[in-house]
Amino acid sequence: MFAGGRRAVAPYAETAGSGRERSQPSRERGAGGSGPEDPICRGIFQVEKRSCDVVLTSSRLTWTPIEPESPAVTDHEGHAFSVLKECEIQEFDGLVCVGGDGTASELAHGLLLRAQIDAGRDIDSNFTPVRAPLPLGIIPAGSTNILAFSVHGIKHPGTAAMHIIMGNFQEVDVCTFSSHNRLLQFGFSAMFGFGGRTLALAEKHRWMPSSQRKEFAVIKTLTNLKPENCELSFLPSEDVHVVAQKGKRNEDEMNAIEQCNDEDKWQTIQGHFLNISIMAIPCLCTVAPRGLAPYTSLDNGSMSLIAVQNCSRADFIKHLKRYGNLKNQFDFPFVQTYTVQEVKILPGTTHRWTDITSDKNADSHSYHSSVNSLKENCPWNVDGNLMEGTSEVHIKIHSQLITLYGKNIEECDDITVKCRCL
Repeated sequence: MFAGGRRAVAPYAETAGSGRERSQPSRERGAGGSGPEDPICRGIFQVEKRSCDVVLTSSRLTWTPIEPESPAVTDHEGHAFSVLKECEIQEFDGLVCVGGDGTASELAHGLLLRAQIDAGRDIDSNFTPVRAPLPLGIIPAGSTNILAFSVHGIKHPGTAAMHIIMGNFQEVDVCTFSSHNRLLQFGFSAMFGFGGRTLALAEKHRWMPSSQRKEFAVIKTLTNLKPENCELSFLPSEDVHVVAQKGKRNEDEMNAIEQCNDEDKWQTIQGHFLNISIMAIPCLCTVAPRGLAPYTSLDNGSMSLIAVQNCSRADFIKHLKRYGNLKNQFDFPFVQTYTVQEVKILPGTTHRWTDITSDKNADSHSYHSSVNSLKENCPWNVDGNLMEGTSEVHIKIHSQLITLYGKNIEECDDITVKCRCL
């Protein structure tokens, strides 16, 4: 579910005004004035059975109806984007969604995709995306709420609502997931291997309660734990690429940075991996209070690459358990971490991306069979949603591509402090 407002974007406070005020057709009461006054109080109240933006100053009371009054309720995948396509975005000040990571991710993807369409970007080519035109507010109502948790430092709906009401903004990095220069999705984090297989198994058992479904999927995937044979290429971050200061970058600065990416700086690893994580945000959650990627910021223009190589099941479980305590979950010989700008993952060694796509005379049925088998064997978990897998996925970071309602407060030195709420 998401909602937007012209004058304000906030949860509705269903408080009726006085009968005397409702009987007046005018939307303004009080003495006239020559200029704007500082408001004593401002909020959203019910006036004549409509939600209104109410402003009280020392001399007057004004209210403006909020349109649309009723939020749009999404009931299937892709519904949020279909609604966004029909909206006149320029009439709104922001969007607010109430839901879990899937809802927030879908709305962020739809908002960014709409921006590319409006800007005339060709998403089936190697394009430079434009920023989202509106800020996005996320009121957490799911089971994990990684995105809201990472932005606010706590998954509390009241904290998220207060950030929206107070107009606090936070610039956030976003990744593009593409294959053969074709955009697949915008997202904030992804897992390939164990994380993808666990989500795929959980999706097949949606008839189970949420908590039981997650536990079942994790245990079942650990029981059948197996590595993925793939080629991993990445472009390491350098000081020139990382955002050292806050604030927005313009497109010329972004293009200048991208031109510094020389092909000879790419590194390649071939091997068997149990899990590969690519994260542009810290990914805080209840099972990982320090974050799945604790050394990643929301807006530093880089992402964390965490590659877990093949190891015993017992060692892999030790690695997973450390996410829930203060020990270093990466302090294992089979775990490698990198700070990167771009990542390319090529699953399997039998077919290379160039081998599948370059042969113009290849049998069409054989090509589609290869891609379908890869979809089944190599699921991707992008922001808690399954992404259709292909023979190669290219992930690229884009600095401060979207604005979220929130405030990024630096972590305290005291490790006992576990939240960064208001």
